[in-house]
Amino acid sequence: MDHKAEHEGPRSIDALLPAEIARKAEGIGAAKARLDAVTLLTLAVLAGAFIGFGALFSTVTVAGTGEAWPYGAARLLAGLVFSLGLILVVVGGAELFTGNNLMVMAWAGRLITGREIARAWTLVYLGNLAGAIGTASLVFLSGHHALGAGAIGKSALAIAAGKAALPFLDALLLGVLCNVLVCLALWLSYSARSVTDKILAIVPPVAAFVAAGFEHSIANMYFLPAGLLIKAFAPATFWTAIGAAPEDFAGLTVAGAVANLVPVTLGNIVGGGLLVGGVYWFAYLRRR
Repeated sequence: MDHKAEHEGPRSIDALLPAEIARKAEGIGAAKARLDAVTLLTLAVLAGAFIGFGALFSTVTVAGTGEAWPYGAARLLAGLVFSLGLILVVVGGAELFTGNNLMVMAWAGRLITGREIARAWTLVYLGNLAGAIGTASLVFLSGHHALGAGAIGKSALAIAAGKAALPFLDALLLGVLCNVLVCLALWLSYSARSVTDKILAIVPPVAAFVAAGFEHSIANMYFLPAGLLIKAFAPATFWTAIGAAPEDFAGLTVAGAVANLVPVTLGNIVGGGLLVGGVYWFAYLRRR
């Protein structure tokens, strides 16, 4: 008989209750904030690449749908496959800026300082950026945009151009709404007792934010460079195949990409850090 297990008592297979999730999230945030810089950066690069894979999967899925699919159905499908990115982050183990906004709970509980949270967020954001742009570059160099008679590249251009054209306030509020759902997906995954539980908890909130057209800063670090690379370097044969020209995407510029990422990032921080992490800390942990 396993005497250690006997003394510990029976292990529960039930999901954690919300108060237990709050304590777990607080502890996870504190541990993440104190990871060494090399580890944080490495795991952040992985997360940027993982979210890039989800974004790539989503782009491929909606390519060529056009009027053949109802808008809502196409968006739902895009969201379901995009959830691959967060599943890889959570199950595979990586550091995602938007998810790390939940570190606010550890800061509110005085387990970490403002300086520690700022350091962690900065390192993870930069690592996510490197991973997402690196993935977009590899995908472009592979000629992937030319598949489907250019349908994939056309879809990537349309997605990027739409994001670059968003007004500041729209991008900010769409970022808030997005990270409420992303952090709720992570919050639910903290309750899980198995990998299957985690996946089932992640998919619905992620599918919802993509289907609704909300804005995720790290996903946009893939979508926007992917469109910019195609616009700048795709050969003439690609433009002939899709019946368009680079001039048709005049608003898709580096400045436009930055103008999207700034408000979306700020909105993500508010949505995940304040409206999820802050509210749950207040509800379950403030009495300490």
